[in-house]
Amino acid sequence: MKIKYLTPSSDWQQRLEKTGFGYHTEDHATPYWIEHYYYSITENLADEIYAATSDLWQMCLAAVDHVIANKLYDLFQIPLFIQQHIEESWENDAPSLYGRFDFAYDNYSKQLKVLEFNADTPTSLYETGVVQWLWMQQYFGASKDQFNSVHDRLIQTWSDLKPYLKGETLHFSCMKGTLEDLTNVEYLRDCAIQAGIQTKLIYIDDIGWDGETFTDLEDEMITDIFKLYPWEWLIYEPFSLHIPNDMAKANWIEPSWKMILSNKAIMAVLWQLYPNHPLLLETYFEEPKGMEDYVKKPLLSREGANVTLYKGGRIVEASPGEYGDEGYICQQLASLHKEKSGYAVIGSWTIGQEPCGITFRESDSLITTNKSRFIPHIIEN
Repeated sequence: MKIKYLTPSSDWQQRLEKTGFGYHTEDHATPYWIEHYYYSITENLADEIYAATSDLWQMCLAAVDHVIANKLYDLFQIPLFIQQHIEESWENDAPSLYGRFDFAYDNYSKQLKVLEFNADTPTSLYETGVVQWLWMQQYFGASKDQFNSVHDRLIQTWSDLKPYLKGETLHFSCMKGTLEDLTNVEYLRDCAIQAGIQTKLIYIDDIGWDGETFTDLEDEMITDIFKLYPWEWLIYEPFSLHIPNDMAKANWIEPSWKMILSNKAIMAVLWQLYPNHPLLLETYFEEPKGMEDYVKKPLLSREGANVTLYKGGRIVEASPGEYGDEGYICQQLASLHKEKSGYAVIGSWTIGQEPCGITFRESDSLITTNKSRFIPHIIEN
């Protein structure tokens, strides 16, 4: 795993924008998409990531079952009114589409360690499945390959889920005024259309309630809805109190049981269930005695907000934000891959319960925030 450079085409921004990728550069200055270098990885590492993702997914399913069976909702700060809905979505095997594990990879120990699981509303899917694939075609043609079957897996998984949808229309939703979220939602929606599913876009702000069911702006009943909007936000929206009373019992994708996996408390539960597992970092619900190098993370933190890094028992890095009142986990500090360009985290996608692609996000600091950069990759032995 190492950085390699190339000479970018002079029109690369325009080329990306023609594909619908309009947020490659933030504020017309800060790069998000990196065009002129990439991560070169071996096929063996790709295979290792695949196997680790597959193993972790099975461990996570067992952990969800453990949490539900033992009603450990307080550890996750999940309110009482939605708990039965979570249990029903789990027992009924409600449709689930995707998730992204974030891994640290230490070049010295050659060991992958999972940092967290973005199980509910992971983004960068369009960049992974389409943009980096087209980037490879632009510079390497058919001579190289990626760990990337995201696009095909999305279409196939929507096709597999189609018989489990309750109505004729699958609604897709996100917040208004969010270009990145809308791009990812429209990509997912396009894949669903290719799978033969009738779709409709509705913003979260426009979802209605008619006293019995959720409705869209045309008063059509919502029976199935994909939402790129976190459950931990959704359950505090006024209309969420109707979710358990919905006469249509709409499929929410991701289902409410994903609330357990998208919460960082799951990392402490996994450590309890699988202590000393080689893919896991030592993780606790309280500040660990005797551990001097660790990370303190809020249970519901997003994009690295309110994360504090300790080395030798002293704070060496911290990020601002609005999280933390919900509680924290403390996780052993991992060694991140380091290049001159920054620190890298590997994102590994599972779609339809199958590992199918990776991303590389790079930051100037050890905390990966919303200022991280997206780096494409190539498999080269």
